[in-house]
Amino acid sequence: MSQQVQNEYYDDEAEMAHDYAVAVNAEIKDLFAAGADIVQIDEPYMQARPEKAREYGLDAVKTALEGVNGRTALHICFGYAALIHERPEGYNFLPELAETSLNDVSIETAQSNLDCKVLEKLEGKTIILGVLDLSTHEIEDPETVAQRIRRALPHVPAERLVFAPDCGLKYLPRDIAFGKMKAMAEGAAIVREELS
Repeated sequence: MSQQVQNEYYDDEAEMAHDYAVAVNAEIKDLFAAGADIVQIDEPYMQARPEKAREYGLDAVKTALEGVNGRTALHICFGYAALIHERPEGYNFLPELAETSLNDVSIETAQSNLDCKVLEKLEGKTIILGVLDLSTHEIEDPETVAQRIRRALPHVPAERLVFAPDCGLKYLPRDIAFGKMKAMAEGAAIVREELS
């Protein structure tokens, strides 16, 4: 939020990020009080601006989670694939999240073909593994999804993996989004069968 707002009040970006984090903290607590099972924070700017993320962004995430009782996740993304087509080969800011109280970290691996070795640095976190490429309307076959899941297994135990699209589906037509989600479920079933 601090990277998108028009700031006419704060002289210090870190102070602004902190105050936003305090507001997010109250919202997270309200969501759990209302009965939410999991609350996920979406965060595209830590990847895009890793220096600021290290300088004050990580502290802001910790503030947003302070005193929260409930399962929390953070999606650290490259931006919507329909809008941002160039993807780096890896995350500029990911292992740092191991220091937080987050339960889950949601990452994109499909479009970027991410080297999943980096996941070893998120010891103890559940990984929400992005296995659907949202830059294309082509619906993956279940075996393609299964291969993307298998890439993570040498680095993260199966019991700490949850499967998801790389990011949000809002730029895809409904039938394409449904087809991709169906392929994801079927790909997960293939790997589950292999592991049992």
